[in-house]
Amino acid sequence: MQGEPPKLPFREYEDRRMHTAPFIVGIGGTARPRSSTEQALALALTAAEAAGATVRMFGCDEIAALPHYLTPAAAECDTGRTLVDAIRRADGLILASPGYHGSISGLVKNAIDYIEDTAKDDRVYLDGLPVGLIATAYGWQATGSTLATLRSIVHALRGWPTPLGAAINTSAGIFRDGECLDERTATQLQLVGRQVQEFASLRRSRPAIMNTSAA
Repeated sequence: MQGEPPKLPFREYEDRRMHTAPFIVGIGGTARPRSSTEQALALALTAAEAAGATVRMFGCDEIAALPHYLTPAAAECDTGRTLVDAIRRADGLILASPGYHGSISGLVKNAIDYIEDTAKDDRVYLDGLPVGLIATAYGWQATGSTLATLRSIVHALRGWPTPLGAAINTSAGIFRDGECLDERTATQLQLVGRQVQEFASLRRSRPAIMNTSAA
């Protein structure tokens, strides 16, 4: 799923996708490898994969390599092109951000900014796509505002935030070696992944049900 997107008319491409597993793209993390945010994202994607999806994660290594969007360096960035190609092929997304000063991180926001490259596509931005959301913070205060910011961004990009958004207090050190030691949080992350997979499957079977474009 990581090669070049098929050179097909949009409708024909959509028809062919009906016969393959939903493709879910995860974007998130921090500048630190294996951060709590990145581990949370990986666990949600694992749940989506277990439910039948094909997944691709853009974590620390990828989002930290992205130049500021619309700079000259961004136009030459292979990682940016790979990210946009994956978004174009995606049936759903999961976004995960740490809460920095009450909002999402600049690193994650810059990665999301690359979605602007899809503004003139047949499917504009995230039109009709289910998007799972994860907000982490060292304490509860920033989790709510960060989650609300992610929801606002997804709405602006015509996406559909899934019913459950995971707000995670990481102050107790609940992530270790790719596992979540808190059962309630682990369950939330599994639900985020499964909901994205389920809504992505629904959209593939009935594309118009989540489409937000004007008739």
